[in-house]
Amino acid sequence: MHYRSNTPAATTSQPVPFFVYNPGAISRGIDILIASLALLFFLPLFALIALATKICDPGPVFFGHRRIGKDGRSFLCWKFRTMVIDAEARLESLLRADPRAAREWAESQKLSNDPRVTPLGNFLRKSSLDELPQLINVLRGEMSIVGPRPIVEAEAERYGQHFALYCLVRPGLTGLWQISGRSDIRYFERVLIDARYVSSKSVLRDLRIIVMTVPSVFAARGSY
Repeated sequence: MHYRSNTPAATTSQPVPFFVYNPGAISRGIDILIASLALLFFLPLFALIALATKICDPGPVFFGHRRIGKDGRSFLCWKFRTMVIDAEARLESLLRADPRAAREWAESQKLSNDPRVTPLGNFLRKSSLDELPQLINVLRGEMSIVGPRPIVEAEAERYGQHFALYCLVRPGLTGLWQISGRSDIRYFERVLIDARYVSSKSVLRDLRIIVMTVPSVFAARGSY
């Protein structure tokens, strides 16, 4: 004869912890908090820059450029427009006529003396104010406050084996490259800096980079 016990069966479930450390979720929370507060704080400055852009060089206030983001997905990266309307045509003409400029462009995808940049745009670039609209990209989840700078499709090949590392994280509004000299650093060194950042990414390191970005922006070292 079998007897049924009236004693409840012992359960093996474990208590659910109140807090689970999730670096990705913490980083995203920091992104949303900082981007939201910064947008509110800089809203009057947004309006002032928009008005100055319209007065100094009539045309669109914002410029969206297709960049590569996390997992290799492309997105429109937004900036305040700092160049003349026919910037692409002027660049092609300059590179054909000036071998020195062509070499500099091939090396870094930047020009230290760029004739396409407006006087107001030059100020916005040196002060990094042109990148403020990327706070919107951060809120949309396309970028982070800290990460590698977003690259265009043509630059992916230059990352070589490190491109896979680049795609593991969201590109950043600031990053290790910005506090290490920016455009004063050669392109292959930038790739190595990005790879080192992704390989050792942590919440504490990101907070340190955010703090160090402030004096780097005021110093304007390597910004053009």
